[in-house]
Amino acid sequence: MNYYSLNHKAPNTSFKDAVIKGLAPDKGLYFPESIKPLPQSFWDNFENLSYSEIAFEAIKQFVSPEIPEAILKTIVEETLSFDFPVVQLNENISTLELFHGPTMAFKDVGARFMARCLGYFNQNNTNEVTVLVATSGDTGGAVANGFLGVKGVNVVILYPSGKVSDIQEKQLTTLGQNIKALEVNGTFDDCQAMVKTAFLDEELTSKMQLTSANSINVARWLPQLFYFMFAYKQLHKKYEDIVFSVPSGNFGNICAGMMAQQLGLPIKHFIASNNANNVVTRYLQSQLYEPKPSIQTISNAMDVGAPSNFIRIQEIYKNKFDSLKQNVSSYSFTDEETKAAMLEIYNNYNYVADPHGAVGYLGSKTYLKENPNAHCVFLETAHPTKFLDVVIEVIKEEQPLPKQIQEVMGREKESIGISNYEGLKDFLLA
Repeated sequence: MNYYSLNHKAPNTSFKDAVIKGLAPDKGLYFPESIKPLPQSFWDNFENLSYSEIAFEAIKQFVSPEIPEAILKTIVEETLSFDFPVVQLNENISTLELFHGPTMAFKDVGARFMARCLGYFNQNNTNEVTVLVATSGDTGGAVANGFLGVKGVNVVILYPSGKVSDIQEKQLTTLGQNIKALEVNGTFDDCQAMVKTAFLDEELTSKMQLTSANSINVARWLPQLFYFMFAYKQLHKKYEDIVFSVPSGNFGNICAGMMAQQLGLPIKHFIASNNANNVVTRYLQSQLYEPKPSIQTISNAMDVGAPSNFIRIQEIYKNKFDSLKQNVSSYSFTDEETKAAMLEIYNNYNYVADPHGAVGYLGSKTYLKENPNAHCVFLETAHPTKFLDVVIEVIKEEQPLPKQIQEVMGREKESIGISNYEGLKDFLLA
């Protein structure tokens, strides 16, 4: 499979080079040259396939022939070493739990898959690769854990000071080894802008090989399509019209779901559930796409004012607004509405949701007002104890910490403060 830049001013390249480069030379995101629907035989046998078998068949076309099938099967099995349960709240709403991995966030899958791909590509390479990544919360911990100790790979994580939860910060600042954390005096958008600037800085790129582990990287983004297939497998015998409500920040997760749909997964509709950072909600109402500075909310992983992956979504729908609007609805919710939803979920269903999942729940409820026969699955993207202060404030009950969280809480934070791009560049060159 070859990949092309969505800015259309760079040569097409292989999966390997797309993973190693992260961003195309013309600053564009890479996109696969073709998307071939899975054969009918796959769907006929879908019920009998394991999660690893489903994932292998779904991802194979995007990485072949550069990763041999036997190696790819091992990568997939190691990536999916935890569960993805669907929990039904009522007849119309379920949640897909994506927090059973090592850092208790949905990004574990993409980070583990990419780390293993990059490790395979770099196994005989004497040159080191530096993974440069901006995080609004969960990406940093997932990438740090996924790449910890990977030979020939250094990881530098930029995160906005004071704008991630204490647990999220611990997960990305306490591992040591080949993981370094830069605490940025600014917002996530500032972090993301620095990363993009670094990729285009020839003084830097002439001295080191940079790549990204944000969802702009195809190896981080594409494996997220697995989730939608796993949920569908658990629900399709019971429900016909399955709709996914995805808490959306950088829009990589929902975009991956749309790729699953392109492969033939019969998803009826998508809901992009936004917090106050609602550039896509406004776009679907007005047809005007106007990125704005991000606003800090209690669902911080979605505090993105200029979602990188939205251009991939537009590409999937051939830049046709009507086609996009037919397949995607988007709603925006305040912090107060989010807290009320968390309390409602707890009181009505004895289920503890994190703030991001609660936004997804609100998207489901809003969609169901006009579409009462659908079954909505909202994605619970992080374990609620990663946002302990908010959860306890809302439901008024202490929550036990899972062992994955307990393991990092006693560790010492190690980070380096920077305020601008020059700080990042000086650190990398040093």
